[in-house]
This record gives sequence, C-alpha cells and structure tokens, in this order.
Amino acid sequence: MKSQRIQSALGLLFRPCAAPSVAGLPGLRAQARWAHKSAQPQAPLVPAPIPFVPDVETFLTLIGRGLKQHASKFPTWEALFTLTSDQLRELGVEPPRTRRYLLRWRQRFREGRFGIGGDFKHVENGSAELKILVTEKSPLVRKRHVVNVPPGKKIDEVSPSDMVRVNGYKVKGVHTIAGPYALPMKHGGARVTVTEGMWEDKRGHKVDGGERRRDEIRFKRRVAERKALRESQGFY
Repeated sequence: MKSQRIQSALGLLFRPCAAPSVAGLPGLRAQARWAHKSAQPQAPLVPAPIPFVPDVETFLTLIGRGLKQHASKFPTWEALFTLTSDQLRELGVEPPRTRRYLLRWRQRFREGRFGIGGDFKHVENGSAELKILVTEKSPLVRKRHVVNVPPGKKIDEVSPSDMVRVNGYKVKGVHTIAGPYALPMKHGGARVTVTEGMWEDKRGHKVDGGERRRDEIRFKRRVAERKALRESQGFY
C-alpha cells in the first residue's frame, strides 16, 4: 500500500506539463517562434540628412578629431550610420577611442541632438545667412531675434514662414550678431560656414597622468621629494 502511494506521487511529480497554446498553436512551438523573432537584430535607424549636414564628408568635418580623412571609406549616408564598430576597425578607423567617438555622434544625430547650426533651414554650399528680426511688443518695447533666411535675401524680403529662429546666437547692441563662427556681412547680418571641428567635443587636459594614474604618480613624486630633502640635509 505504501509503495503504491510512493509510485502515485512519483507519477504526479514527473508527469509532463502541457504548455499553454497561443492562437491555436502548441505552447512550446509558440514560445520558440516568439523567441526566434525577438532574437533577430533590428536594423539600425538611418536618420535623414539636414540642411547643414547634407552628406558624409560634412558630418565628419563638423565632429572633428581628424575624422574627415576617413570620408572616402563611407560610400553612402546609410553606410555611415549602419557600419558596426568591428567593420569600422576593418576600414581602418583607428584608434578605438576615435571609433567610440564616431559611434557616440552617430547616436546623437539619430536623436536629433545637433551642434551649432543644426536648426538652420536655409543653407547653400555649406553657408547660412543670419539676419536680425525686430518685433514690436509695444510702442516702447522692441525685441530683436536672430533668424536664418534664404541666401541673398533682406529681412523685409522674406516671408515669416521662411524665417527660422536659431539657437546659440544673439543680438549684441543693435546691429551685431554674436555667436559661434558668425562672421559679419557687408550689408548687415552674419554668415556661418561649415568649419572643421564646429561640433567637436574637446578632450580634457590630463593632469599627472589622468584619473587612473594620478594617485600613483603623485605618491611617487612625494617619495622623490622627501628623498631629495633628506639628501640635501645630509641624511643618506
């Protein structure tokens, strides 16, 4: 009797469990298909170019760090945003920190986090023109804003829909536009032209070997200073 109860308990323990079915499919088969589908890698997002960054060479020029020299290695805009880190290494994009820097800027561009000039709408041959728009809030109050306008146009020749207010630039005084890479124009306004390194993240200056070796270097320096002090005092 006891052995029968043990056999019955063992039978319940090792009885195969039926997996729930989904949409008429056996449970295990549905789970396998779902896992296979979820494991497939998604194609990386390729963002559309913007007026200030229409091609690969301009993008690499703006982010700096010498990446412009690799422009010929990317035959298309899609290649720039789809090549993996291993593929970039095979193409000769070295050292590794340069590849990491490029990958970071690719992701920023996908997210719409552009550098200066990224909000320009009217760009011709890598140059954009900025003008001052004056609006009257009241008879005694006037506001001045910097706007991007089509090349060669005066502010009163441009419709409001074609004026684009831009970030990073402001009106200094009455007629001067101040901001990064803004060069004054003869007939008023300013011109901003694509320049190498405009979007570059400047590297910090390492002090005493940087964070990783700073403590070690400073400790050795203190030891050397104490040793030199003892020797100058006649202690050897």
